[in-house]
Amino acid sequence: MRPAGKGEHDSLYFDYPHFPFVRPPELAGEAVRHRVAIVGAGPVGVTAALELARHGIASVVLDDKATVNDGSRAICISRHSLEILQQLGVDAPFTAKGLGWTQGRTYFRDHEILRFRMPHSEQERYHPMYNLQQQYIERFLIDKAAASELIELRWQSAVTGVSQDDDGVTLQVTTPEGDYRLECDYLLAADGARSVVRKAFGLALHGEAYEGRYVIADVRLESDFPTERRAFFHSRAVPDSTLLVHKQPDDIWRIDYQLGPDEDPEAEVAEARIRERVGRIVREVLAEEGDWELEWWSLYKAYTLALDDYRHGRVLFIGDSAHLVPIFGVRGLNNGLADAANAGWKLAWVLKGLAPERLLDSYSPERRGATLDVFANAGKSTRFMTPPSRGYRLMRDAALALALHNDYASGFADPRQVTPYTYAESPLTPDDDPGFAAGPIPGAPLVNRRLGENDFLLDHLGTGFNLLHFSATGGVEPALQQRIEDFQMQGIDLTLLRVAREPGGEGVLADPDGSLFAGYGAEPGTAYLVRPDRHVAARWNSLDPAALDPALNLAQGWALEGERS
Repeated sequence: MRPAGKGEHDSLYFDYPHFPFVRPPELAGEAVRHRVAIVGAGPVGVTAALELARHGIASVVLDDKATVNDGSRAICISRHSLEILQQLGVDAPFTAKGLGWTQGRTYFRDHEILRFRMPHSEQERYHPMYNLQQQYIERFLIDKAAASELIELRWQSAVTGVSQDDDGVTLQVTTPEGDYRLECDYLLAADGARSVVRKAFGLALHGEAYEGRYVIADVRLESDFPTERRAFFHSRAVPDSTLLVHKQPDDIWRIDYQLGPDEDPEAEVAEARIRERVGRIVREVLAEEGDWELEWWSLYKAYTLALDDYRHGRVLFIGDSAHLVPIFGVRGLNNGLADAANAGWKLAWVLKGLAPERLLDSYSPERRGATLDVFANAGKSTRFMTPPSRGYRLMRDAALALALHNDYASGFADPRQVTPYTYAESPLTPDDDPGFAAGPIPGAPLVNRRLGENDFLLDHLGTGFNLLHFSATGGVEPALQQRIEDFQMQGIDLTLLRVAREPGGEGVLADPDGSLFAGYGAEPGTAYLVRPDRHVAARWNSLDPAALDPALNLAQGWALEGERS
């Protein structure tokens, strides 16, 4: 919603683009078969298209809009998500525009009771979190996709029906110039909480809806307060509610406040009421005396809902079409981007003939497992931020009151920010080598380390699988080198990254201070096999070349159907 007299896309800071309708060949009667169709050109859908393109797979993306979504919406991008964007070659505009942050504060009755810091060191290229309005997120991704010859963006194209058989998926598409059928081998459904694709197959989300409702308001306000997350419980301005505040680019501040159980949501989103309450928050809680302008507002309700299975035949559900998670801990967008990366590389491997179709069966247990982990953590945060009962509220307020004078109790107010998920229970994850004292376990994401000035480990990853091999001088035994070359001759995208204790020859990553060795619990001969989505597929204290075959077979899904011939 926008102030009276403002159009849907009249913004104080963002120029909404217009994406014209381009007549597709299907409307001219041409028979076109697409390898992958993606419904939804939001951040998750376009990220999936970029991930497919990274592996050489073309896709067509359909969206019923003619511009990006309005309002700030999802604004917090995690470090793990920035590393996904780096692989797609689109991280630069995000870090240039976004506001990086590492800490936050929690207040009870306007007294600070917690100041938390997220893990951060010089070993990391990115901050733990960046604030950036969703309009920019979408625009940066769309600009990157529009420049790709492998991605076709079809705007003003509403999917109104979906069906599938053993050979593919058929979409019914409505456009300003008529309707047509679109045929594809596989479909990625990224069409959000009200997914048309999900409804077409009669699939339902299951889980819990929380009682609390939040008003989300964007205001323009000049302030020198640093970029960090602030949470207020029982503040002067909203004494019986929870309040969240985030700084965004362009002097835009995001203010989220909870409505009371007896407050009428319809009345509370009237413009006059929004101005009254936001004005009080700006003056009495944020202690800002300058003028402010109202940009946009909306109403939000917390859910923990998910599909029972994220794969339905030749359809994979990603993002909000598969799951709805609470905003607390900023998990929604970041969880969706990880969905896109996971589904994208696996679908690309199947379409290129490098993996059996059954590899796609691993998508749901991995990403639904991540969602259930989000539910466990975000559910705790949600119950703390929005107590579901009088008993919960009494316990929450008692913990907050205790934290006023006792530091040990402040941990109750920890927001439990999003962390990347480890696929420990995945059918693709083998047992771990027991000899490691440090380093990411199989299923965990690769950990970044600084190698030099503006030079980090993740900067050197190839597009497919990577083998991180540790040695004294960067040398690789002939049998292992030959096995790697054999895989490459078979068309498998496998990059060897050699890490040496001493500066070596071309292509060797030097670790003279031993920090990379130490971080990975490595000795000469240690190796890590890494999937295209940066999750560890296997690791060995000392790699026997013969062990690489079964590890790659399992990671690519061949071992799920028997050994690859």
